[in-house]
Amino acid sequence: MPQVTLTEECMRLISQFESLTGAGSRDCIVDNRNERIIFVVNPGDMGLAIGKSGSSIKKASDVMGKRIEVVEYSADPGQFLRNCFLPAQVTGIDFDTNEEDQQVALIEVRDEDRGLAIGKAGKNIFKAKVLAQRQHDIADVQLMQNDTA
Repeated sequence: MPQVTLTEECMRLISQFESLTGAGSRDCIVDNRNERIIFVVNPGDMGLAIGKSGSSIKKASDVMGKRIEVVEYSADPGQFLRNCFLPAQVTGIDFDTNEEDQQVALIEVRDEDRGLAIGKAGKNIFKAKVLAQRQHDIADVQLMQNDTA
């Protein structure tokens, strides 16, 4: 299990997020390119993080001045990756190793969810790659091509 070192900025944002939403968070990523902050919330805290009709996440977003995205942590790498890709439905996950003997996750999604899994300008696959690396030491996340002809 990799040990994630949190920056001061991240610790401050997590503290602010927790006080605004009541949800515990174990990591955050400030993604300036996509004008967002991604929080990895503790298992079972998604409801608190989002709030009734999205009220908590909207309040946090207004206060922090960026869009807020939340991913529920799971100690199981497969489940964690499924959570990263929500609302896209992951239909299969295989783990392999690359030439450097690092773990790689091969993700399969429904054809109609492929665009959602990748996201605008690749931002969703980017989120999954960064979080998988930080939380589970997975070197890369790749979407598999469905060979349905």
